[in-house]
Amino acid sequence: MLTFDVITLFPELFEEHLNHLPFKKAIQKGLLKVNLHNLRDYALDSYGTVDGKPYGGGTGMVLMVEPISKALGRIENKERTVLMSPRGKKFDQKKAGEYAGLQQITLICGRYEGVDARVEEHLVDESVSVGDYVLSGGELPALAIMESVTRLLPGVLEKEDAAAKESFENGFLEHPQYTRPEDFKGMKVPEVLLSGNHKEIEKWKKENSTKID
Repeated sequence: MLTFDVITLFPELFEEHLNHLPFKKAIQKGLLKVNLHNLRDYALDSYGTVDGKPYGGGTGMVLMVEPISKALGRIENKERTVLMSPRGKKFDQKKAGEYAGLQQITLICGRYEGVDARVEEHLVDESVSVGDYVLSGGELPALAIMESVTRLLPGVLEKEDAAAKESFENGFLEHPQYTRPEDFKGMKVPEVLLSGNHKEIEKWKKENSTKID
């Protein structure tokens, strides 16, 4: 079983997603467990303070190191601790496969103007980014990582070989897909896909898969 421990200010952003595939199936089959840790439960005071003004000035607030450290201290059997960060290494399918082989992953979701740098420097194993663009927090990147990893767990997808044939596996983007009708306003499905000739169909699929640069 793979366990995700997620440290976040907004656990409710995860809850609805966990009620749908692939999470729902993985959890029901005992392949996945998700623990949501509300960072405010580890606040420094009764007001729920978890952020402060940055030293040296600047706009916005920064998540403090102490509440995050306290939250990490409550998580047992940590195997990999990951910070969602724009400075992190770009997450890809290879990294998803690596994570799928672990037993436990802790994901830390930043908010506001960021996270005290000491978290990245001393409290995590690595930082990960899902792209060069700005979001309001690390919750959506964490969900993206969780879903991509969960889909790779054996027994989650209906067809065991489905994950191996998808885009980004083996360095290629998956070939174009078509379904009914065969002809929609003059836009037709390639004839080879209707031929029943499996050898030619496989050849077409390979030829129309795009190599990732």
